Amino acid sequence: MEKYKLLDLPYGYKDLEPYISEEVLTLHHDKHHAAYVNAANVLLDKIADARKNNTELDYKAVAKALSFNVGGHILHEKFWENMASHSAEASRGKPAGKLAEAIEKEFGSFERFKTVFSETAKSVEGSGWAVLTKDLLIMQIEKHNVNLLPEQKILLCLDVWEHAYYLDYKNDRAKFIENWWNIVDWNEVEKRYIS
Repeated sequence: MEKYKLLDLPYGYKDLEPYISEEVLTLHHDKHHAAYVNAANVLLDKIADARKNNTELDYKAVAKALSFNVGGHILHEKFWENMASHSAEASRGKPAGKLAEAIEKEFGSFERFKTVFSETAKSVEGSGWAVLTKDLLIMQIEKHNVNLLPEQKILLCLDVWEHAYYLDYKNDRAKFIENWWNIVDWNEVEKRYIS
C-alpha cells in the first residue's frame, strides 16, 4: 500500500498574514495535518502486517480510524491549495469565468453564495468543515469523515476546527470566516470546477 505524504504548503508560512498568522499556519500544517498523515500510515502498516502474517485486527476500529485520518489529510490538502496570499492575483475577492456564472445561476449572486457558505461554516457543531462541491452543494463535514458524500468532488473547503483559528481569533469563528474570504484562491477553485 502506498503511504501518504505531507506536502509542503504552496506558499510561505507568513504569506497568509494578517488573516492567518505564521504561528497558526505552522502549527496547523506541521503538527495537526502531519498527525493525520502519520496516523494513516501507521494504520496502513497494521493492515499490511495483518495481511502478511494472517493475523486478526479490529477491522471496525481500524477502518474508522483510517477514514478519519485519511479524510483529515485529503481535506487539509484541498484547504491549503484553495488559499493564496491576499496580495496574489489568484485571491481576487470572487470567482470569474464558468464558476462565477454557475454560482450566479444557482445562488442568484456571489454575495448570496458567500452568505450561505459562511452560515454553513459558522453553524458546524464542534469540529468540522464547510465544503462546496462541484454540483454546487454546500455541505458540512463533521470531523473529517461524517456526512461526507463520496461521489461529490470538493471545489472549496474551509476548516473550522478550533486549531485552524483559535490562536488568532479566540472563539470568534465568524471573524475567522469573514477574513478567510480575503485569501481564497479562486483560480484554483475554478480549475477544480472545470476539470
